Amino acid sequence: MIPWVKSIAEVRQAVGEARARGLRIGLVPTMGALHDGHVHLIERCRAAADFVVVSIFVNPTQFGPSEDFTRYPRTPELDRDRAASGGADLIFGPTAEEMYPHGPNSTCVEVVPFAGIFEGAIRPGHFRGVATVVLKLFSIVEPDLACFGQKDFQQQCVIRRMAEDLNLRLSIQIVETVREPDGLALSSRNRYLDSDQRRGAVVLPRALKKAQAAVAGGVRDAERVRQILHDTINSEPMAQLDYAEVVDAETLGVLTGLEAGRTAVALLAVRFGATRLIDNAFLPE
Repeated sequence: MIPWVKSIAEVRQAVGEARARGLRIGLVPTMGALHDGHVHLIERCRAAADFVVVSIFVNPTQFGPSEDFTRYPRTPELDRDRAASGGADLIFGPTAEEMYPHGPNSTCVEVVPFAGIFEGAIRPGHFRGVATVVLKLFSIVEPDLACFGQKDFQQQCVIRRMAEDLNLRLSIQIVETVREPDGLALSSRNRYLDSDQRRGAVVLPRALKKAQAAVAGGVRDAERVRQILHDTINSEPMAQLDYAEVVDAETLGVLTGLEAGRTAVALLAVRFGATRLIDNAFLPE
């Protein structure tokens, strides 16, 4: 059975022993409720590292006051099995007291360019919580590489910029989104959708595919692509659009036109009742 340690001292000891054997250390940070998308992340990390640590920590600092921290799914036994199936060597599952001995707001990290846009605007303080806990995990585990999913596009932008700005000595690897057969991106939030909402949620990948097809067909006006996203999402009666944007993949700056040599991405955030889904797709150059 894969070891599950709860203390910083234990994970540092295990990683130190692995490093003493000359092993390359990989880290996959998660909040648990692992699904096939997480398993794919672990597998990709395993392909590039010799010893893989999966962190499972429902981080209270990235939940807003209107978000139910206690409602977030916690499935430890399933998580252990899924982590093992992906090839993980160790699970680090600390308590909040272990991670924040002086309280969650004693020291914080903020990646300013991304803090107040899109997810940062809708969920104030969210990325401060993400950046802080990820930097702590990097400091605790000291991995050679860490893997994150493309689905949380703004999150991986935050983490990559933090690693660059703070001169962190590790490689950040971004892994493509894993999808259901009908195209819906795998997410822990999908379990909150009822059957009708689940059927309606395929409007997200449908909108992204339409946007990609339009660009592949020669559309260069970002506003036209944006309208395609809006119209497609709004065609689903259950969908409530938070945003649909076409942005620069590095800066997340809103684009007016699509240019050769500049990578653009379409971003979506859509609500189905109380459940909020995000998705994204690169647009053809």
